[in-house]
Amino acid sequence: MRYLAAFLIFILTLPALAEEVVLGLSKDTVSIDTSFDGSEILIFGAVKREAPIPAEPRLQVIVTVSGPSEEVVVRRKEKRLGIWVNTDAVEVDRAPSFYAVSTSTLLGLSLTDTEDLRHRVSIPRAIRSVGAPDTIADATKFTDALIRIKSKANQYQLNEGTISIDEQTLFRTAIKLPAALTEGDYKTRIFLTRGGNVISKYETSIYVRKVGLERWLFKLSRENALIYGLMSLAIAISAGWLASAVFRIFRA
Repeated sequence: MRYLAAFLIFILTLPALAEEVVLGLSKDTVSIDTSFDGSEILIFGAVKREAPIPAEPRLQVIVTVSGPSEEVVVRRKEKRLGIWVNTDAVEVDRAPSFYAVSTSTLLGLSLTDTEDLRHRVSIPRAIRSVGAPDTIADATKFTDALIRIKSKANQYQLNEGTISIDEQTLFRTAIKLPAALTEGDYKTRIFLTRGGNVISKYETSIYVRKVGLERWLFKLSRENALIYGLMSLAIAISAGWLASAVFRIFRA
């Protein structure tokens, strides 16, 4: 009991954070149906203070949105005898299906490398590459290739200078979500930094879910793969027969 009492006294005497995040979201749920072609989440908030605003260094804000993690196998293709074939492969573990970083200034000016390593904010730090065969000396190139592929599909985003800060108190930004989203919780983090160091952190989640026909097909493919496969085959055969019939009509 003596140690518990001492611990409680220590907690109660800890100084309050000088600056804290008060967050808001335009919506915390995104519904995916057959007509879904992307969405935009407005993230806004304010800074709660217990002391006057420090003159220097200036306040910076970083926002990250991370989709459910998945295992990805990245393969290297090489041209042999005039044919492109898969050669080496590296498994990338815990790669987020979607990852966006928005900042109020350049990321390198908002966050030190040490803080980036601690909080895994930047895109390369959010991905961990494991399972590389001993024969592959350049495994990091596979991770870089994954980032390039995901960035091209707008599934990995680095949006520097897109967070607006008013009077070092109010901030806002918008994150664009692509059409190809994985269902699940999208972890949202907000960092306040000064001089590259994190002074406050806030976390919440945005839930992405399938609805309507998309939801029914998704559940069917997971819970009864045989029926889903037979149905897909029947639809393909019907579509081929219909196309053939239309072609015969136009030829007649």
